[in-house]
Amino acid sequence: MPELPEVETIVAGLAPRLLGRRFEDVEVLAPLVCKTSLRPLAGQRVSDVRRHGKNILIECAGGFLWVHLGMTGKLLLDACRTPYTRVVFHLDGGELLYDDVRMFGRLQWSAGVPERLAALGPDALTISAEQFVQRLRARRGNIKALLLNQRFLGGLGNIYADESLFRSGIHPRALAGRLSQRRARRLYAAIQDVLREAIAHGGSSISDYVDAWGAAGEFQRFHQVYGRQGMPCPVCGAAIRRIVIGQRGTHYCPRCQRS
Repeated sequence: MPELPEVETIVAGLAPRLLGRRFEDVEVLAPLVCKTSLRPLAGQRVSDVRRHGKNILIECAGGFLWVHLGMTGKLLLDACRTPYTRVVFHLDGGELLYDDVRMFGRLQWSAGVPERLAALGPDALTISAEQFVQRLRARRGNIKALLLNQRFLGGLGNIYADESLFRSGIHPRALAGRLSQRRARRLYAAIQDVLREAIAHGGSSISDYVDAWGAAGEFQRFHQVYGRQGMPCPVCGAAIRRIVIGQRGTHYCPRCQRS
């Protein structure tokens, strides 16, 4: 599933090409991916394109187009249609395609900001260190599951939670509320560093992810633990382990991230 760096990369590609453009028409080829009718988009002019967590919000004068890419969703500018093209947005010159192999993504038009966004926690890239530590120490349960909870922090997924915990030397089963302030701040710094580095490399392309122009990301070449089970830790040489936490595969170094 595209996480914060991938969605940020897509938004950065879309924004300069969509701002001020008008949606002439919308062609829905797979109604399953649309939570509401997208017909009101016709005639709307784009005033803003932004991201919160893993969500894309395209603002127009009359409302908002919300897009969640799910596992395999793609927003592609002026690309060729494929058998997996689910929605075609006809612009005043060119097209924006929504492709989705597995159709777990969702699109919605609403007059105001979708309520689902209000339920999300602070964005992982803009939250302050003080706010992060305060929210962390008020929670129970293990830290890996908490980082994946979008109501706690918007944007992190499996890849960047694993990478951030490794960089901060925190075991994924550590209890969130028992982390010292020093370790909590170290985790915060690791999250910020990992996300910004991933954005600089266009995100991680593990399977389906590409940006708005169809280009794959490159940060997967710099993963230190995610997807590297059995391989040597780049710091100490111990074999990377994989366990399951909250039904999600979790990668860590048993030596660098002691419980």
